[in-house]
Amino acid sequence: MNTAIIIAGGIGSRMGLEVPKQFTLIEDKPVIIYTLQAFEDHPSIDSIGVVCVDGWHEILADYAKHFGITKLAWIISGGASAQESIYRGVQHLEGMCSPTDLVMIHDGIRPLIDPGVISDVLAVAGKHGNGVTSLPYNEQIFTIDENDPYSTTAYVPRETLRRVSTPQAYRYDLLSSRYREAFERGIGIGGSSYANTMMVDLGERLYFAAGSDKNIKLTTPDDLALFRAYVTGASLSANPPA
Repeated sequence: MNTAIIIAGGIGSRMGLEVPKQFTLIEDKPVIIYTLQAFEDHPSIDSIGVVCVDGWHEILADYAKHFGITKLAWIISGGASAQESIYRGVQHLEGMCSPTDLVMIHDGIRPLIDPGVISDVLAVAGKHGNGVTSLPYNEQIFTIDENDPYSTTAYVPRETLRRVSTPQAYRYDLLSSRYREAFERGIGIGGSSYANTMMVDLGERLYFAAGSDKNIKLTTPDDLALFRAYVTGASLSANPPA
């Protein structure tokens, strides 16, 4: 069984919106539903769970029913951080998953997820125990001089870098045991940590899967405007942009 955990526990304060950004309406449909539909429509995803911001559970359930999200199996509250929210989702799966089942983790505010990316992440995770969507880094990266933060004499070759985001997939036994260990030992759970960085902090090797430049995270008003433009353009064209 392949389960998708969608992380939608944030309030999106940087957006300056009256509602959490995952519930912002784009063409009369909330962002979170665009995300859920990608997993609803994918034949390799068997069930979906959402870790949701408090006060919005019933609203999300109503939206899911209205838009035909039949794979939605549960909605629970998020934690104080992304890591706490993911861990709550993983804990909720206890007794539902076998050790070799794959659990996919995805940000609820990444609504432009390509089905081919989902397929490849699952394929890589099925082979190696984990798979993370990734892309080459196409900009030059220079390091700051420790004696003069306004200058540099060194750079990181971009061929050695990969951009990693979500979706990510892990065998359930690996995900469950590593999250338990991380929270018991206080490793890989602070700041901007996520499942992938936690795994590396705990000594796991990650395996790269396909990525997509469309897979943007809606963090700022500009991101939301870009997504709105994409949706509007797609709805007006028989051949939406790839």
